Amino acid sequence: MSVPLLKIGVVLSTMAMITNWMSQTLPSLVGLNTTKLTAAQGGYPDRSIGVLPANPEESWQVYSSAQDSEGRCVCTVVAPQQTMCSRDARTKQLRQLLEKVQNMTQSIQVLDQRTQRDLQYVVKMEDQLRGLETKFRQVEENHKQNIAKQYKAIKAKMAELRPLIPVLEEYKADARLVQQFKEEVQNLTSSLNLLQQEMGAYDYDDLHSRVVSLEERLRACMQKLACGKLTGISDAITIKTSGSRFGSWMTDPLAPEGDTRVWYMDGYHNNRFVREYKSMADFMTSDNFTSHRLPHPWSGTGQVVYNGSIYFNKFQSNMIIKFDFKTSTISKSQRLDNAGYSNTYHYAWGGHSDIDLMVDEGGLWAVYATNQNAGNIVISKLHPLTLHIIQSWTTNHPRRSAGESFMICGTLYVTNGYSGGTKVYYAYHTNSSTYEYIDIVLQNKYSHISMLDYNPRDRALYAWNNGHQVLYNVTLFHVIRSEQL
Repeated sequence: MSVPLLKIGVVLSTMAMITNWMSQTLPSLVGLNTTKLTAAQGGYPDRSIGVLPANPEESWQVYSSAQDSEGRCVCTVVAPQQTMCSRDARTKQLRQLLEKVQNMTQSIQVLDQRTQRDLQYVVKMEDQLRGLETKFRQVEENHKQNIAKQYKAIKAKMAELRPLIPVLEEYKADARLVQQFKEEVQNLTSSLNLLQQEMGAYDYDDLHSRVVSLEERLRACMQKLACGKLTGISDAITIKTSGSRFGSWMTDPLAPEGDTRVWYMDGYHNNRFVREYKSMADFMTSDNFTSHRLPHPWSGTGQVVYNGSIYFNKFQSNMIIKFDFKTSTISKSQRLDNAGYSNTYHYAWGGHSDIDLMVDEGGLWAVYATNQNAGNIVISKLHPLTLHIIQSWTTNHPRRSAGESFMICGTLYVTNGYSGGTKVYYAYHTNSSTYEYIDIVLQNKYSHISMLDYNPRDRALYAWNNGHQVLYNVTLFHVIRSEQL
Protein backbone atom coordinates (compact mmCIF):
# COMPACT_ATOMS: atom_id res chain seq x y z
CA MET A 1 0.00 0.00 0.00
CA SER A 2 1.35 3.45 -0.92
CA VAL A 3 1.88 6.17 1.69
CA PRO A 4 -1.20 8.26 0.74
CA LEU A 5 -3.54 5.22 0.82
CA LEU A 6 -2.08 4.15 4.16
CA LYS A 7 -2.72 7.59 5.62
CA ILE A 8 -6.34 7.61 4.38
CA GLY A 9 -6.87 4.17 5.91
CA VAL A 10 -5.67 5.42 9.31
CA VAL A 11 -8.06 8.36 9.17
CA LEU A 12 -11.03 6.15 8.20
CA SER A 13 -10.22 3.63 10.95
CA THR A 14 -10.10 6.44 13.52
CA MET A 15 -13.44 7.76 12.36
CA ALA A 16 -15.01 4.29 12.46
CA MET A 17 -13.81 3.76 16.05
CA ILE A 18 -15.31 7.11 17.11
CA THR A 19 -18.61 6.18 15.44
CA ASN A 20 -18.70 2.76 17.10
CA TRP A 21 -18.02 4.31 20.52
CA MET A 22 -20.77 6.84 20.06
CA SER A 23 -23.34 4.25 18.91
CA GLN A 24 -22.60 1.89 21.82
CA THR A 25 -21.88 4.29 24.66
CA LEU A 26 -24.33 7.12 24.19
CA PRO A 27 -27.51 5.01 24.77
CA SER A 28 -26.23 3.70 28.07
CA LEU A 29 -25.13 7.18 29.18
CA VAL A 30 -28.51 8.72 28.51
CA GLY A 31 -30.51 5.65 29.64
CA LEU A 32 -31.74 4.61 26.21
CA ASN A 33 -31.70 0.86 26.70
CA THR A 34 -34.29 0.09 24.07
CA THR A 35 -32.82 0.98 20.58
CA LYS A 36 -33.57 0.18 17.04
CA LEU A 37 -30.89 0.23 14.32
CA THR A 38 -31.91 1.19 10.86
CA ALA A 39 -30.13 2.13 7.67
CA ALA A 40 -30.71 5.72 6.71
CA GLN A 41 -32.07 6.20 3.23
CA GLY A 42 -30.96 2.99 1.69
CA GLY A 43 -28.70 1.98 4.54
CA TYR A 44 -25.12 0.98 4.22
CA PRO A 45 -23.74 3.09 1.32
CA ASP A 46 -24.13 6.31 3.33
CA ARG A 47 -22.54 4.68 6.40
CA SER A 48 -25.24 6.37 8.58
CA ILE A 49 -26.49 4.90 11.91
CA GLY A 50 -29.55 6.24 13.76
CA VAL A 51 -29.95 5.86 17.53
CA LEU A 52 -33.71 6.19 18.11
CA PRO A 53 -35.03 6.52 21.67
CA ALA A 54 -38.22 4.88 22.95
CA ASN A 55 -39.62 8.32 23.68
CA PRO A 56 -38.11 10.86 21.28
CA GLU A 57 -39.67 13.78 23.05
CA GLU A 58 -37.84 13.04 26.31
CA SER A 59 -34.44 12.02 24.91
CA TRP A 60 -31.57 13.23 22.79
CA GLN A 61 -31.10 12.12 19.19
CA VAL A 62 -27.49 11.51 18.18
CA TYR A 63 -26.50 10.94 14.53
CA SER A 64 -23.01 10.06 13.40
CA SER A 65 -21.51 9.57 9.97
CA ALA A 66 -18.08 8.24 9.09
CA GLN A 67 -17.89 10.56 6.06
CA ASP A 68 -19.95 13.28 4.53
CA SER A 69 -19.91 14.18 0.81
CA GLU A 70 -16.50 15.86 1.31
CA GLY A 71 -15.02 12.95 3.24
CA ARG A 72 -15.24 14.59 6.72
CA CYS A 73 -16.58 12.95 9.90
CA VAL A 74 -19.89 14.52 11.05
CA CYS A 75 -21.54 14.17 14.45
CA THR A 76 -24.97 15.71 14.99
CA VAL A 77 -26.86 15.97 18.29
CA VAL A 78 -30.56 17.00 18.42
CA ALA A 79 -31.69 18.29 21.80
CA PRO A 80 -35.00 17.09 23.37
CA GLN A 81 -37.96 19.32 23.90
CA GLN A 82 -37.49 21.87 26.65
CA THR A 83 -40.30 20.44 28.79
CA MET A 84 -37.76 18.54 30.85
CA CYS A 85 -36.28 20.03 33.97
CA SER A 86 -32.95 21.53 33.34
CA ARG A 87 -31.79 20.47 36.75
CA ASP A 88 -32.41 16.81 36.00
CA ALA A 89 -29.28 14.66 36.44
CA ARG A 90 -29.82 13.09 33.01
CA THR A 91 -29.90 16.56 31.42
CA LYS A 92 -26.60 17.45 33.04
CA GLN A 93 -25.03 14.28 31.73
CA LEU A 94 -26.29 15.05 28.25
CA ARG A 95 -24.83 18.55 28.36
CA GLN A 96 -21.47 17.16 29.34
CA LEU A 97 -21.75 14.62 26.57
CA LEU A 98 -22.63 17.38 24.09
CA GLU A 99 -19.55 19.35 25.04
CA LYS A 100 -17.41 16.25 24.58
CA VAL A 101 -18.91 15.56 21.17
CA GLN A 102 -18.40 19.17 20.08
CA ASN A 103 -14.78 19.05 21.20
CA MET A 104 -14.32 15.80 19.32
CA THR A 105 -15.84 17.33 16.19
CA GLN A 106 -13.44 20.26 16.32
CA SER A 107 -10.47 17.96 16.88
CA ILE A 108 -11.49 15.78 13.94
CA GLN A 109 -11.82 18.84 11.71
CA VAL A 110 -8.32 19.94 12.66
CA LEU A 111 -7.06 16.41 12.04
CA ASP A 112 -8.79 16.41 8.66
CA GLN A 113 -7.15 19.66 7.64
CA ARG A 114 -3.73 18.37 8.63
CA THR A 115 -4.39 15.10 6.86
CA GLN A 116 -5.39 16.84 3.63
CA ARG A 117 -2.29 19.02 3.81
CA ASP A 118 -0.02 16.05 4.51
CA LEU A 119 -1.70 14.11 1.73
CA GLN A 120 -0.94 16.83 -0.81
CA TYR A 121 2.64 16.93 0.42
CA VAL A 122 3.00 13.15 0.15
CA VAL A 123 1.56 13.13 -3.37
CA LYS A 124 4.00 15.83 -4.37
CA MET A 125 6.87 13.93 -2.77
CA GLU A 126 5.82 10.76 -4.61
CA ASP A 127 6.11 12.61 -7.94
CA GLN A 128 9.50 13.97 -6.97
CA LEU A 129 10.73 10.60 -5.83
CA ARG A 130 9.59 8.99 -9.07
CA GLY A 131 11.41 11.70 -11.02
CA LEU A 132 14.49 11.27 -8.88
CA GLU A 133 14.35 7.51 -9.32
CA THR A 134 14.24 8.00 -13.09
CA LYS A 135 17.24 10.31 -12.94
CA PHE A 136 19.14 7.80 -10.82
CA ARG A 137 18.44 5.12 -13.39
CA GLN A 138 19.76 7.38 -16.14
CA VAL A 139 22.86 8.20 -14.12
CA GLU A 140 23.36 4.53 -13.31
CA GLU A 141 23.12 3.59 -16.96
CA ASN A 142 25.53 6.26 -18.13
CA HIS A 143 27.61 6.75 -14.99
CA LYS A 144 30.82 5.45 -16.49
CA GLN A 145 30.70 7.81 -19.44
CA ASN A 146 29.51 10.74 -17.34
CA ILE A 147 32.13 10.23 -14.66
CA ALA A 148 34.87 10.12 -17.26
CA LYS A 149 33.69 13.37 -18.85
CA GLN A 150 33.23 15.08 -15.52
CA TYR A 151 36.64 13.95 -14.34
CA LYS A 152 38.32 15.33 -17.43
CA ALA A 153 36.43 18.61 -17.13
CA ILE A 154 37.29 18.98 -13.45
CA LYS A 155 40.92 18.09 -14.09
CA ALA A 156 41.16 20.65 -16.88
CA LYS A 157 39.49 23.29 -14.71
CA MET A 158 41.87 22.60 -11.85
CA ALA A 159 44.81 22.89 -14.23
CA GLU A 160 43.53 26.33 -15.24
CA LEU A 161 42.87 27.46 -11.67
CA ARG A 162 46.10 26.19 -10.09
CA PRO A 163 48.32 28.97 -11.51
CA LEU A 164 45.85 31.55 -10.18
CA ILE A 165 46.77 30.81 -6.57
CA PRO A 166 50.14 32.61 -6.64
CA VAL A 167 48.61 35.26 -8.89
CA LEU A 168 45.96 36.04 -6.29
CA GLU A 169 48.60 36.28 -3.61
CA GLU A 170 50.54 38.67 -5.82
CA TYR A 171 47.38 40.69 -6.41
CA LYS A 172 46.84 41.06 -2.67
CA ALA A 173 50.26 42.65 -2.27
CA ASP A 174 49.80 44.74 -5.39
CA ALA A 175 46.39 45.92 -4.20
CA ARG A 176 47.87 47.18 -0.95
CA LEU A 177 50.67 48.91 -2.82
CA VAL A 178 48.28 50.51 -5.29
CA GLN A 179 46.09 51.72 -2.43
CA GLN A 180 49.14 53.32 -0.83
CA PHE A 181 49.99 54.98 -4.13
CA LYS A 182 46.42 56.18 -4.47
CA GLU A 183 46.52 57.82 -1.05
CA GLU A 184 49.84 59.49 -1.82
CA VAL A 185 48.52 60.79 -5.14
CA GLN A 186 45.45 62.18 -3.41
CA ASN A 187 47.58 63.92 -0.81
CA LEU A 188 49.84 65.28 -3.49
CA THR A 189 46.87 66.50 -5.54
CA SER A 190 45.50 68.29 -2.52
CA SER A 191 48.85 69.98 -1.96
CA LEU A 192 49.03 71.08 -5.58
CA ASN A 193 45.50 72.48 -5.43
CA LEU A 194 46.38 74.46 -2.33
CA LEU A 195 49.57 75.62 -3.97
CA GLN A 196 47.57 76.92 -6.90
CA GLN A 197 45.34 78.87 -4.53
CA GLU A 198 48.09 80.12 -2.27
CA MET A 199 51.18 80.70 -4.36
CA GLY A 200 54.32 80.33 -2.35
CA ALA A 201 52.73 78.43 0.51
CA TYR A 202 54.67 75.26 -0.36
CA ASP A 203 58.07 74.51 -1.73
CA TYR A 204 57.70 73.69 -5.43
CA ASP A 205 60.96 71.75 -5.51
CA ASP A 206 59.74 69.55 -2.68
CA LEU A 207 56.49 68.82 -4.49
CA HIS A 208 58.34 68.09 -7.71
CA SER A 209 60.66 65.64 -5.95
CA ARG A 210 57.62 63.89 -4.47
CA VAL A 211 56.11 63.57 -7.94
CA VAL A 212 59.36 62.16 -9.36
CA SER A 213 59.71 59.72 -6.44
CA LEU A 214 56.14 58.52 -6.85
CA GLU A 215 56.62 58.08 -10.59
CA GLU A 216 59.78 56.01 -10.06
CA ARG A 217 58.03 53.80 -7.53
CA LEU A 218 55.14 53.27 -9.89
CA ARG A 219 57.48 52.31 -12.70
CA ALA A 220 59.31 49.91 -10.37
CA CYS A 221 56.01 48.36 -9.39
CA MET A 222 55.05 47.91 -13.05
CA GLN A 223 58.41 46.36 -13.86
CA LYS A 224 57.95 43.78 -11.09
CA LEU A 225 54.79 42.56 -12.72
CA ALA A 226 55.37 39.76 -15.17
CA CYS A 227 53.92 39.57 -18.66
CA GLY A 228 50.18 39.26 -19.01
CA LYS A 229 47.28 38.76 -21.36
CA LEU A 230 45.41 41.75 -22.74
CA THR A 231 41.94 41.99 -21.22
CA GLY A 232 40.94 45.62 -21.73
CA ILE A 233 41.77 48.92 -23.42
CA SER A 234 40.82 52.32 -22.03
CA ASP A 235 39.13 55.12 -23.95
CA ALA A 236 41.39 57.23 -26.15
CA ILE A 237 43.38 60.02 -24.45
CA THR A 238 44.11 62.79 -26.95
CA ILE A 239 47.62 64.16 -26.47
CA LYS A 240 47.88 66.47 -29.45
CA THR A 241 46.28 67.34 -32.77
CA SER A 242 48.82 67.85 -35.53
CA GLY A 243 50.06 66.57 -38.86
CA SER A 244 48.32 64.84 -41.73
CA ARG A 245 45.90 61.93 -41.70
CA PHE A 246 48.74 59.38 -41.53
CA GLY A 247 51.84 59.22 -39.36
CA SER A 248 53.51 57.76 -36.28
CA TRP A 249 54.81 58.91 -32.92
CA MET A 250 56.53 57.09 -30.08
CA THR A 251 58.87 57.10 -27.09
CA ASP A 252 61.86 54.84 -26.47
CA PRO A 253 60.95 51.94 -24.13
CA LEU A 254 64.64 51.43 -23.29
CA ALA A 255 65.40 55.11 -22.66
CA PRO A 256 67.24 55.77 -19.38
CA GLU A 257 65.43 57.22 -16.36
CA GLY A 258 64.50 60.82 -16.93
CA ASP A 259 64.62 60.53 -20.74
CA THR A 260 61.07 61.19 -21.88
CA ARG A 261 61.78 62.32 -25.44
CA VAL A 262 59.03 61.98 -28.03
CA TRP A 263 59.63 61.07 -31.67
CA TYR A 264 57.26 62.28 -34.38
CA MET A 265 57.02 61.22 -38.06
CA ASP A 266 54.35 62.76 -40.28
CA GLY A 267 53.14 60.84 -43.39
CA TYR A 268 53.79 57.32 -44.65
CA HIS A 269 56.17 57.88 -47.61
CA ASN A 270 58.39 60.44 -49.35
CA ASN A 271 59.51 61.89 -46.04
CA ARG A 272 62.76 61.47 -44.15
CA PHE A 273 62.55 64.04 -41.33
CA VAL A 274 62.02 62.88 -37.75
CA ARG A 275 61.12 65.38 -35.05
CA GLU A 276 62.54 65.00 -31.56
CA TYR A 277 60.77 66.66 -28.60
CA LYS A 278 62.57 66.86 -25.26
CA SER A 279 59.60 65.64 -23.24
CA MET A 280 55.95 64.77 -23.46
CA ALA A 281 55.15 68.17 -21.98
CA ASP A 282 57.07 69.90 -24.77
CA PHE A 283 55.32 67.77 -27.33
CA MET A 284 51.92 68.69 -25.94
CA THR A 285 52.43 72.41 -25.38
CA SER A 286 55.00 73.67 -27.88
CA ASP A 287 56.52 73.34 -31.32
CA ASN A 288 60.11 73.31 -30.06
CA PHE A 289 61.82 70.28 -31.55
CA THR A 290 65.01 69.01 -33.11
CA SER A 291 64.83 67.60 -36.62
CA HIS A 292 66.75 64.52 -37.75
CA ARG A 293 67.16 63.78 -41.45
CA LEU A 294 67.19 60.09 -42.35
CA PRO A 295 69.39 58.83 -45.21
CA HIS A 296 66.33 57.25 -46.91
CA PRO A 297 62.58 57.96 -46.86
CA TRP A 298 60.54 55.55 -44.84
CA SER A 299 57.66 53.35 -45.93
CA GLY A 300 54.41 53.06 -43.98
CA THR A 301 53.94 53.95 -40.32
CA GLY A 302 55.59 50.92 -38.71
CA GLN A 303 58.71 52.65 -37.39
CA VAL A 304 59.95 52.15 -33.83
CA VAL A 305 62.57 53.85 -31.62
CA TYR A 306 64.46 51.33 -29.52
CA ASN A 307 67.51 51.87 -27.31
CA GLY A 308 68.53 55.16 -28.94
CA SER A 309 68.05 54.07 -32.57
CA ILE A 310 65.17 54.19 -35.00
CA TYR A 311 64.25 51.09 -37.00
CA PHE A 312 62.31 51.67 -40.22
CA ASN A 313 61.43 50.10 -43.55
CA LYS A 314 63.17 51.77 -46.49
CA PHE A 315 60.66 53.06 -49.05
CA GLN A 316 59.85 50.68 -51.93
CA SER A 317 61.93 47.81 -50.53
CA ASN A 318 61.90 45.11 -47.86
CA MET A 319 65.07 46.58 -46.35
CA ILE A 320 65.14 47.19 -42.59
CA ILE A 321 67.40 50.05 -41.50
CA LYS A 322 68.71 50.84 -38.03
CA PHE A 323 69.63 54.51 -37.71
CA ASP A 324 71.58 55.76 -34.65
CA PHE A 325 70.43 59.20 -33.50
CA LYS A 326 73.66 59.92 -31.61
CA THR A 327 75.94 59.41 -34.58
CA SER A 328 73.33 60.24 -37.27
CA THR A 329 74.48 57.19 -39.22
CA ILE A 330 73.12 53.86 -40.34
CA SER A 331 74.45 51.28 -37.92
CA LYS A 332 72.85 48.28 -39.62
CA SER A 333 70.64 47.35 -42.58
CA GLN A 334 69.19 43.97 -43.51
CA ARG A 335 66.68 42.67 -46.02
CA LEU A 336 63.65 40.88 -44.69
CA ASP A 337 63.67 37.93 -47.07
CA ASN A 338 60.41 37.17 -48.92
CA ALA A 339 58.56 40.00 -47.19
CA GLY A 340 56.09 41.81 -49.42
CA TYR A 341 56.49 45.57 -49.92
CA SER A 342 55.16 48.55 -51.94
CA ASN A 343 51.53 47.88 -51.07
CA THR A 344 51.71 44.15 -51.84
CA TYR A 345 50.56 42.97 -48.42
CA HIS A 346 49.57 46.14 -46.61
CA TYR A 347 47.13 46.74 -43.77
CA ALA A 348 43.50 47.33 -44.72
CA TRP A 349 44.03 51.10 -44.85
CA GLY A 350 46.90 50.83 -47.40
CA GLY A 351 49.67 53.40 -47.05
CA HIS A 352 52.66 51.16 -47.94
CA SER A 353 52.19 49.48 -44.55
CA ASP A 354 53.59 46.12 -45.67
CA ILE A 355 56.22 45.85 -42.91
CA ASP A 356 55.39 46.82 -39.34
CA LEU A 357 58.20 46.96 -36.77
CA MET A 358 57.28 46.82 -33.10
CA VAL A 359 58.69 46.28 -29.60
CA ASP A 360 57.36 44.51 -26.53
CA GLU A 361 58.79 43.12 -23.27
CA GLY A 362 60.69 40.49 -25.26
CA GLY A 363 62.42 42.74 -27.79
CA LEU A 364 62.18 43.70 -31.47
CA TRP A 365 59.63 42.20 -33.88
CA ALA A 366 58.66 42.46 -37.54
CA VAL A 367 55.12 41.73 -38.78
CA TYR A 368 54.62 41.24 -42.52
CA ALA A 369 53.38 38.75 -45.13
CA THR A 370 54.95 36.55 -47.80
CA ASN A 371 53.89 34.76 -50.96
CA GLN A 372 54.98 31.51 -49.35
CA ASN A 373 52.39 32.04 -46.62
CA ALA A 374 49.68 33.03 -49.13
CA GLY A 375 49.62 36.64 -47.99
CA ASN A 376 48.91 35.71 -44.37
CA ILE A 377 50.68 37.37 -41.47
CA VAL A 378 54.21 36.27 -40.58
CA ILE A 379 55.74 37.19 -37.21
CA SER A 380 59.54 37.33 -36.89
CA LYS A 381 61.65 38.00 -33.82
CA LEU A 382 64.65 40.16 -34.84
CA HIS A 383 68.04 40.56 -33.22
CA PRO A 384 68.26 44.28 -32.41
CA LEU A 385 71.97 44.50 -33.33
CA THR A 386 72.27 42.34 -36.44
CA LEU A 387 68.60 42.47 -37.59
CA HIS A 388 68.80 38.75 -38.31
CA ILE A 389 65.65 36.70 -37.82
CA ILE A 390 65.85 34.71 -34.59
CA GLN A 391 62.58 32.83 -35.12
CA SER A 392 59.46 33.14 -37.27
CA TRP A 393 55.82 32.11 -36.89
CA THR A 394 53.30 31.80 -39.72
CA THR A 395 49.65 32.58 -39.01
CA ASN A 396 46.40 31.98 -40.86
CA HIS A 397 45.27 35.62 -40.73
CA PRO A 398 45.31 37.57 -44.05
CA ARG A 399 47.52 40.64 -43.81
CA ARG A 400 45.19 42.81 -45.88
CA SER A 401 42.25 42.05 -43.60
CA ALA A 402 44.02 43.46 -40.56
CA GLY A 403 43.37 47.05 -39.56
CA GLU A 404 46.48 47.33 -37.37
CA SER A 405 48.43 45.11 -34.99
CA PHE A 406 50.72 45.31 -31.96
CA MET A 407 52.76 42.97 -29.75
CA ILE A 408 52.36 42.52 -25.99
CA CYS A 409 54.36 39.86 -24.14
CA GLY A 410 54.99 37.78 -27.27
CA THR A 411 51.37 37.86 -28.42
CA LEU A 412 50.32 39.60 -31.62
CA TYR A 413 46.97 41.39 -31.31
CA VAL A 414 45.13 42.30 -34.52
CA THR A 415 42.26 44.75 -35.01
CA ASN A 416 39.32 44.08 -37.29
CA GLY A 417 39.58 47.43 -39.08
CA TYR A 418 40.85 50.99 -39.02
CA SER A 419 37.68 53.10 -39.36
CA GLY A 420 34.36 53.24 -37.56
CA GLY A 421 33.73 50.68 -34.83
CA THR A 422 37.01 48.95 -34.08
CA LYS A 423 37.99 46.08 -31.81
CA VAL A 424 40.88 43.74 -31.16
CA TYR A 425 39.57 40.38 -32.28
CA TYR A 426 42.53 38.09 -33.11
CA ALA A 427 45.49 37.05 -30.98
CA TYR A 428 48.44 34.84 -31.93
CA HIS A 429 50.56 33.51 -29.06
CA THR A 430 54.15 32.88 -30.12
CA ASN A 431 54.96 31.06 -26.88
CA SER A 432 52.53 28.28 -27.80
CA SER A 433 52.14 28.82 -31.58
CA THR A 434 48.38 29.02 -31.12
CA TYR A 435 45.74 31.63 -31.89
CA GLU A 436 42.34 32.64 -30.58
CA TYR A 437 39.53 35.03 -31.39
CA ILE A 438 38.82 37.67 -28.75
CA ASP A 439 36.58 40.70 -28.42
CA ILE A 440 38.16 43.83 -26.90
CA VAL A 441 36.71 47.21 -27.86
CA LEU A 442 39.15 49.84 -29.17
CA GLN A 443 37.67 53.33 -29.21
CA ASN A 444 38.28 54.81 -32.67
CA LYS A 445 37.72 58.40 -31.56
CA TYR A 446 38.63 60.12 -34.83
CA SER A 447 37.55 57.36 -37.25
CA HIS A 448 40.85 56.47 -38.93
CA ILE A 449 43.73 54.64 -37.23
CA SER A 450 46.91 54.44 -39.30
CA MET A 451 49.38 53.53 -36.53
CA LEU A 452 49.01 51.47 -33.34
CA ASP A 453 52.01 50.38 -31.25
CA TYR A 454 52.60 49.19 -27.70
CA ASN A 455 55.22 50.67 -25.37
CA PRO A 456 56.22 48.14 -22.67
CA ARG A 457 57.73 50.82 -20.42
CA ASP A 458 54.57 52.93 -20.31
CA ARG A 459 52.22 49.94 -20.62
CA ALA A 460 50.25 51.97 -23.14
CA LEU A 461 49.24 51.95 -26.81
CA TYR A 462 50.40 54.84 -29.00
CA ALA A 463 48.11 55.62 -31.94
CA TRP A 464 47.85 58.06 -34.83
CA ASN A 465 44.15 58.68 -35.36
CA ASN A 466 43.29 60.92 -38.30
CA GLY A 467 45.76 63.70 -37.44
CA HIS A 468 45.45 63.18 -33.66
CA GLN A 469 48.10 61.62 -31.45
CA VAL A 470 46.33 59.54 -28.80
CA LEU A 471 47.17 57.11 -26.02
CA TYR A 472 45.33 54.07 -24.67
CA ASN A 473 45.98 52.50 -21.30
CA VAL A 474 45.83 48.72 -21.33
CA THR A 475 44.70 46.18 -18.76
CA LEU A 476 46.79 43.03 -18.57
CA PHE A 477 46.04 39.84 -16.71
CA HIS A 478 49.41 39.06 -15.16
CA VAL A 479 50.78 35.58 -14.57
CA ILE A 480 53.81 34.49 -12.61
CA ARG A 481 56.79 33.24 -14.56
CA SER A 482 57.58 29.59 -14.00
CA GLU A 483 61.02 30.32 -12.56
CA GLN A 484 59.37 32.43 -9.83
CA LEU A 485 57.11 29.62 -8.61
